Amino acid sequence: MNDDTIAQEFLAATTIAKNPSVPKLEGAEPPAPEKAVAAGSKIIPLPEPELLPDMPVNFLEVIELRASVRQYSQVPLTIRELSYLLWCSQGVKMGLPKGASKRNVPSAGARHAFETYLFIQNVKGIKPGLYRYLAFEHALLPLKTAEEMGEAFCSCFRAQNMAKNNAVTFVWSAVPERMTYLFGSRAYRYLFLDAGHVCQNLYLAAQTVKIGVCALGAYDDDKLNGVLGFNGKDEFAIYGATVGKL
Repeated sequence: MNDDTIAQEFLAATTIAKNPSVPKLEGAEPPAPEKAVAAGSKIIPLPEPELLPDMPVNFLEVIELRASVRQYSQVPLTIRELSYLLWCSQGVKMGLPKGASKRNVPSAGARHAFETYLFIQNVKGIKPGLYRYLAFEHALLPLKTAEEMGEAFCSCFRAQNMAKNNAVTFVWSAVPERMTYLFGSRAYRYLFLDAGHVCQNLYLAAQTVKIGVCALGAYDDDKLNGVLGFNGKDEFAIYGATVGKL
């Protein structure tokens, strides 16, 4: 079976007409909108994005100047800047019933089926390592130190040097259950669409504060899922981006 056939079969199998099984309609309980945090975990609260300095923004200029930046300076990001980028790309404005939420990006059915992981290397005041963004709390959950991660994380990406030489690498994981609850198998179409919304918001937000971004789509799926502790089915890496000062 060639790649085109696989893609065509996926599209044919996920049309609305061929999507009869939807857990919500069958009375299933909605999945949680965010992965649980173990009791007693120490989290790092992030500054409220409103605390950023006022930025006179010419929106047309932001759109026109948006570009992928693959080389970064060694100037560290500030916690405030990281807070701003996270808020703009996945920040929760309001929780809704049945596991939905209103955020700063659109999502099919307001399901927002992503988790945001950060491999932090050069952010002032935050130790290098792997973190998960807790969107509802606007905080970071430390997961592993940089020493514990070693070279394993960066080696997952085709652009290894870019992954090594930045301030933060964002990886968004998909938790399909949150989306299939409402849309059945068609949900997988929406996961990939939603990932684009999130990354574009990151690009535009970064442009307003003179920070560079480059999307990452070329990675070893199995290896990255393994490094981040995903089984590739209930949760899997769907997109990424490198971030750093110009």
